[in-house]
Amino acid sequence: MFGVIDLPTYLAGLVLIVLLPGPNSLYVLSVAARCGTRAGYTAAAGVWCGDTVLMTLSAAGVASLLQANAVLFGIVKYAGAGYLTWLAFGMLRAAWSMWRSRKERAATEPAPVAEAAEERPYRRAFVVSLFNPKAILFFVAFFVQFVSESNPVMGFVTLGVLAQLASVLYLSALIFGGSRLAAAFRRRRTLSAGATSAAGVLFLGFAVKLSLASV
Repeated sequence: MFGVIDLPTYLAGLVLIVLLPGPNSLYVLSVAARCGTRAGYTAAAGVWCGDTVLMTLSAAGVASLLQANAVLFGIVKYAGAGYLTWLAFGMLRAAWSMWRSRKERAATEPAPVAEAAEERPYRRAFVVSLFNPKAILFFVAFFVQFVSESNPVMGFVTLGVLAQLASVLYLSALIFGGSRLAAAFRRRRTLSAGATSAAGVLFLGFAVKLSLASV
């Protein structure tokens, strides 16, 4: 059906994979909580574009190439782990700065729009998406299993559309939930510092997980 093998199993796996915490969803939630809904959707757009690139590479046979070439897969995963580590230390530095200045008045804080522009959420989210260990393993080891050999083009398109639809619904829920936290974070520097620290630690965990990944 539509070039897809065993669609119910794919949908069940897709829901579970989307709901599992990963650097994509965590980064979008963090941006929405710190900078508001608009910045959250800017970051989400980066995620969707990054996932589209991964889907296209998978359809082009890069997934099979990564599975067959351990050296190439190692280069990709360690580059991704390094980038996630760099983001993690950036978050931890930001959290430390928030903690040191937690007693300053809210009037001295940068506006959310200016903060989002300085962070460039689209670009960061796009790169995070490309090196997301969950997404890489999904498109390399899971996604391609459900493409019918009789109609692979339609299969990749169908699976890709379903994956993006699930991502849009999930990230939208995170964005609107995170935007509710934005006002509280701006009022309470300690809360913001703690949340940013937790995000940094989780990103370090994602970096370790990616460095240990195998296909």
